Amino acid sequence: MTEPFIGSEAIASGRLNRHELRSRFSRIHPDVYGSTGTDLTAIQRAYAAWLCSRRRGVVAGQSASAMHKAKWVDENRPAQLLYEHRRPPPGILTWSGRAAPDEIQLIDGTPVTTPARTALDLATHYPVGRAVAAIDALARATRLNATQVELLAERYKGHRNIRRARHALSLVDAGAESPRETWLRLLVIKAGYPPPQTQIPVYGPYGELVAVVDMGWEEIKLALDYEGDHHRTNRRVFNRDIARHEALTTDLGWIDIRVTSENVPADILRRLSEAWQRACSRGEKIA
Repeated sequence: MTEPFIGSEAIASGRLNRHELRSRFSRIHPDVYGSTGTDLTAIQRAYAAWLCSRRRGVVAGQSASAMHKAKWVDENRPAQLLYEHRRPPPGILTWSGRAAPDEIQLIDGTPVTTPARTALDLATHYPVGRAVAAIDALARATRLNATQVELLAERYKGHRNIRRARHALSLVDAGAESPRETWLRLLVIKAGYPPPQTQIPVYGPYGELVAVVDMGWEEIKLALDYEGDHHRTNRRVFNRDIARHEALTTDLGWIDIRVTSENVPADILRRLSEAWQRACSRGEKIA
């Protein structure tokens, strides 16, 4: 019994007695248990929350994203359910409201909001930046259908946050490979630049793939790359990045702006402004 389970059911079935339950397992929620000393994943938290609802809730929000295999879900955050319960136990966040049958699917026997409904819930419950980052990850994992989300937004057009949700959904891009890439993309869009293309393949003179830049504007050969800590701490990655940058800038004529967590927005935008002017001065324009 490694996954969360309902303790009273385990006792009633004879799989465990009360002493075994209390000595070998830890309580996660009232009457919901898991193995002692095991850190729960976001998926296990979602399943435990669903069991706590006596299987009446629907896994939603970031918990649904985790069930859909999206990355970057915080495993320490409370599980989220569509479930009418004003005072859920610690570790569970409940959202009021119902989901239509076509907004729910079963994943390993657990009812979970579909990717489209999950995206709409994230867009209506979170601030724009956080929502876009979460939906970017969901879209990357599920091939989210934007048309289906728009139809759901129309279905729930009376929701008080629907205008904000539509704005967030218009900014989603499955090409983002991390929340910081989403943050960087939104920063430049908010500053007035055209939305950058994501994951741009750049080829050499013989058709060989030289690099895939995180985002940029291919028409003017201007790229933005967000480099996480592993780019600095992994020597192999660090050396590869140097060779890649030189090939892009020296051999192929790209301007490649490399951004790290130490760069503040003002510095990033200043560098981008200077690079934009240089790129456009070469006579290349965005169509």
